[in-house]
Amino acid sequence: MPARTALPLTLDDQLCFALYSTSLAMTKAYKPLLDRLGLTYPQYLAMLVLWQHDDMTVKHIAARLNLDSATLTPLLKRLEAQGFIERRRGLDDERLVYIRLTKAGTSLKRAARDVPGGISTATQQTPEFLVRLREDLTRLRGTLNEHLESR
Repeated sequence: MPARTALPLTLDDQLCFALYSTSLAMTKAYKPLLDRLGLTYPQYLAMLVLWQHDDMTVKHIAARLNLDSATLTPLLKRLEAQGFIERRRGLDDERLVYIRLTKAGTSLKRAARDVPGGISTATQQTPEFLVRLREDLTRLRGTLNEHLESR
């Protein structure tokens, strides 16, 4: 385990603020790209999950996005109202709600194909840097989740 170093209690020295403010900037960079698709950033994340694995339960989508079902449900209802997904109750267990892409939701994936490139351009970073950063952040998230689960 790395040695702990006392950092000054200033905003710019806090890792949490660097992550938070970068996340806000990233979301703002996505906004014009997603506005063209009629999606919010959280809706885009849900659609990414469904484009990868269609016909999933709300519970599985929520787990994949690190959200609780109560937070995800209103977002999914809005996607359904837009015609991108359909929700249906499980036949064997009515407590389960399955989410399936509609034809419009599947077609939206083709329209979204330029989003990652637009974000890559906005970052003005090399692909290698961005891959390494994503890997580092994924590792950090995993470590934090392990710490929280061990409490």
